[in-house]
Amino acid sequence: MKIFHGVIIKFSLLITIIFCITSIETIAFIPPDGSKHKFVGVAKCKMCHKKEKKGLQYEIWKESGHSKAYDVLATPEAKELAEKNGIIDPQKDSKCLKCHTTGHDAPPELKGKKYKLSEGVGCESCHGAGGDYYKSKVMKGLRNGTVDPITVGLIIPNEETCTQCHNADDIMPIKEEFNFKKMWAKIAHPIPKG
Repeated sequence: MKIFHGVIIKFSLLITIIFCITSIETIAFIPPDGSKHKFVGVAKCKMCHKKEKKGLQYEIWKESGHSKAYDVLATPEAKELAEKNGIIDPQKDSKCLKCHTTGHDAPPELKGKKYKLSEGVGCESCHGAGGDYYKSKVMKGLRNGTVDPITVGLIIPNEETCTQCHNADDIMPIKEEFNFKKMWAKIAHPIPKG
């Protein structure tokens, strides 16, 4: 009877641990506005934001380090740094993916069909999940002030947005002090008036 009781206790503990782990994965991603906006991926943004009259935002992103952030995790330097920190694969570990990808920890139901982890730090890393604002009609409303960005999940990034990732922590050493103005100029992609 004691053996059976011990097995039941161990099994119950195992179930509790599994429940906690899966619950943590599900609640780890909490959108900034507490809503359930879906990540649509760079391809959706690209449809409109690749044109010159829109400011060539896609091209600017594609040439930036943000678009290559996931690929960087496969470099020998990243693998060496990961190994020193007990990380087996930086392209699969949440400690790395949180800053090298977009919405990696969002639950599957908040990832659209075109969402790709491999896009690195995409548009939605800085601007919020675009499922409710990527459509032309909503974007026009945002530009003319009839749509409140908060209601559709659009984030207007600022220095605080950037320093969520661009900072030194226990794993990622800082190569140089983050200079917001200098770095902002490198990724600036304004929308022309009109």
